[in-house]
Amino acid sequence: MKVSEDERIRTIATTMYNIFDCLAEVMMKIVSGIMQYAPIGVAVLICEVFAKNGAKVAGALLTVTIACFLGYAIHIIAVYGGLLAIFRIKIGTFFKEARTPFITAFVTRSSNGTLPTTFAAAENLGIDKEVYAFSLPLGATINMDGTAIYQGVCAFFLVMSTQGRGLTMGEMGMIVLLATLASIGTAGVPGAGAIMLAMVMSGIGFPIAEKTDLAGAYAMILGIDALLDMGRTALNVTGDLTCTACIAKKLGFVKADSVLK
Repeated sequence: MKVSEDERIRTIATTMYNIFDCLAEVMMKIVSGIMQYAPIGVAVLICEVFAKNGAKVAGALLTVTIACFLGYAIHIIAVYGGLLAIFRIKIGTFFKEARTPFITAFVTRSSNGTLPTTFAAAENLGIDKEVYAFSLPLGATINMDGTAIYQGVCAFFLVMSTQGRGLTMGEMGMIVLLATLASIGTAGVPGAGAIMLAMVMSGIGFPIAEKTDLAGAYAMILGIDALLDMGRTALNVTGDLTCTACIAKKLGFVKADSVLK
């Protein structure tokens, strides 16, 4: 009787797993199909910003975009590359497997939506499932390095463009603190970073009120937020996989034939 009951529970569990796995795959297909049109949406948003504010904003927005993506690139090379080197993980091999989740995150702008491909990359790297099944979903929620960089750059732009001055040391320190805390609490879904930016601005004494210069500058950031969100999400997902690989190798939770050996 006990054997029969165990078999019944096993069958039910397998069925439920297959149902949710199927639903996850369907959602990934739907999101992938929708996000194929993301570049068109980005272009429309940017055109709207230019139509309302004129071509004079192009230089400022281009500077913000370059600053953000430069920060993303430096972080990947210096921080993540440095971690891989410290734990003696072959950088070329790692980024070969990380390429698919990186591109998926860039297109979907969702750390949570990229989890299936991040799981597959961790499996290909030979990481035990008991490690990546815990660390990757956790990282998709609290590891938002790209969001922290984005908030710092955009906060500086908003103050500079509306107040005509730079930031004081106190304001910089507060931005670092709030951006770090906000990035931990930011949901792994598209556009969440832009909402947290408003909280950061309020925290340093610049609340975004309706019909103010600050609100107008914030709207300009929203016009290019989709583009900035692509880069920061790709950075976040790469960081999740990097930390998972380093922890797995340090603790020995890798398969015998793992490329991390």
